[in-house]
Amino acid sequence: MAAKPQEKVARRGAEAHRVSWTDHLRGWLRHHLAVALQALLRLTVTPIASLMTLAVLAIALALPGFMFTVVNNIQQFSSGWDTSPRIMLYLNQDVSDARAEQLSLELMLHDGLSGIELIDREQGLREFSGYSEFATMLSLLDTNPLPAVILVLPADHTAAGLQQLQHELAGLPEVHEATLDIEWIQRLNAYLLMAERFSWVLSGLLALAVLLVVGNTLRMTLESRRDEILVAKLVGATDAWVRRPFLYSGFWYGLIGSLLAYVLVQVSLYMITGPANQLAELYMSSFVLTGLTAKATLILIATGTILGLAGGFLSTGRHLRAIEPS
Repeated sequence: MAAKPQEKVARRGAEAHRVSWTDHLRGWLRHHLAVALQALLRLTVTPIASLMTLAVLAIALALPGFMFTVVNNIQQFSSGWDTSPRIMLYLNQDVSDARAEQLSLELMLHDGLSGIELIDREQGLREFSGYSEFATMLSLLDTNPLPAVILVLPADHTAAGLQQLQHELAGLPEVHEATLDIEWIQRLNAYLLMAERFSWVLSGLLALAVLLVVGNTLRMTLESRRDEILVAKLVGATDAWVRRPFLYSGFWYGLIGSLLAYVLVQVSLYMITGPANQLAELYMSSFVLTGLTAKATLILIATGTILGLAGGFLSTGRHLRAIEPS
């Protein structure tokens, strides 16, 4: 008798199911998106406190941004000026135009000079009347009160060489006064350098202030949710999982605060655009006040966001370790 074929018995029970890395990634992204939206919505639970915190952050981030922008505009405004040293020779009133022209020709033979420009009395009066508020008053005078001026370009730009040449030219009998026309530019550059250094120092101090404000705000939020955190840790939640909503809160504080800071900087610059244009017209310049560039805007927003995240991480990291279920 032939043996019956053995019947296959289907096994019942749990089956292994492998989750692909794409499913892991989608789940991770959905979780972070949900936590980020919840953190944003929590800001609206206490709107007054959130607005006050955001206002402080916006002012702290806007101040260095505004200072850097103003210093950058002044540097652009002064970059078009001729910064090479010049000596202005103001001749005596009794020196005629012919003698002034002859003197300028004699100075061309001087080895220490690289260039000469003569501004006679009539030319000086025309230029002065073109942008001076005293043009009407000057037209009422019988004689031209302005002297002839010789603009001298020194070949030696060292401080000792310039002072020696200035002293030599001031001793000419036709010269009433010799002034070195570079000191004010040096002072302006020194002021700009000092303002730039001060902006960096202020930025560091205000960055620390942003960290403290965000950290203190999230610390109080963490304390108010202490019971919720204890329950979450009792069911196995890790510190990283519990910290995540507070990190996103710091992210939103930093991002929104930096966007408000951008608005404050642009509004402040708009308010001084009129006086800046009037100043440029007085110097016969085509300078136009510019706001934050795209690069500066990205730096401002990125800095605010990073500071918000850092404040949240530093604050919650220490306090979460102190909240443990007994």
